Amino acid sequence: MRYFYFLVVFVFIGCKSTSVATDVNNIDQSFSYKVDESSVSETLKTLSADAMQGRESGTEGGIKAADYLADLLKKYNVKPYFQSYRDTLSNFDEANTAFNIVGVIEGSDPALKDEFVILGAHYDHIGVTETSEDGDFINNGANDDASGVTAVAEIAKYFGANKTNKRSILIAFFAAEETGLLGSFHLAKMLKKDNFNLYTMLNFEMIGVPMKADYTAYITGFSKSNMASKINDYAGKKLVGYLPMEFQYQLFSRSDNFPFFKEFNVPCQTVCTFDFTNFDYYHHVKDEFEVMDITHMTRFIQDILPAVEKMTNTDAREIVLK
Repeated sequence: MRYFYFLVVFVFIGCKSTSVATDVNNIDQSFSYKVDESSVSETLKTLSADAMQGRESGTEGGIKAADYLADLLKKYNVKPYFQSYRDTLSNFDEANTAFNIVGVIEGSDPALKDEFVILGAHYDHIGVTETSEDGDFINNGANDDASGVTAVAEIAKYFGANKTNKRSILIAFFAAEETGLLGSFHLAKMLKKDNFNLYTMLNFEMIGVPMKADYTAYITGFSKSNMASKINDYAGKKLVGYLPMEFQYQLFSRSDNFPFFKEFNVPCQTVCTFDFTNFDYYHHVKDEFEVMDITHMTRFIQDILPAVEKMTNTDAREIVLK
């Protein structure tokens, strides 16, 4: 995530978090699919392995990660949105090449399938540093943002197998977030030019460790739409809430939701569980698989899946800007 470096060492006192009331009767109680914790672990471990060399865009490690994700979407029966899964960035360094990885799960409803829900996360990180800490040079980026990518991959796995979505779903793994949201800006501008019919976009960022709150994750741009309350209604629990630090540091504009909001002016927001006190290794070589809480991640993905399914199936566009 493109936070300023000092934020991760900032300790805040007396900031209250806020949750959103839920309607537990609104959730489909028949949702019985179980997220496989071993699948969550395998994807996260692979993306954050030393072999990926920190997944910096434009490097061999970044391309290796892109290829892995393309293979994963193929395995999960998610079709390429373009001629291939690779969406080559037009705004990246000319001396190198970087790719978004983009797939699509077509909706089942003849009318609603022309509307899209985008699910996104950035797969790039900051690569290899010149100086080591305890002999380690590789910034593996397990939390930032292999964790978010893993969540989106698991959601893609569910929809690819079950095809329960009336609206179409665009799966987007973004490159070059760490260098200025370049991947998401590139894709958002291109889709807007092509008259892409975007209903809403949900981005996943740094969900690898739990918060100490009465909800699981916070949402950026909390007051910009009713997305938080609708997610909670759909999930049947206090799943997302408001974190004051999010507003104070304007995190809404610092992740890959922002370019889509800017281009389409519809609800486009990020869910995150990094609260500035629960993780010490932002942009650090110790952001490793071993410090991730796989049980927490699996539970969060399990809880948000029915909410995403409901997003894709409501007859009306219930998530709206305020």
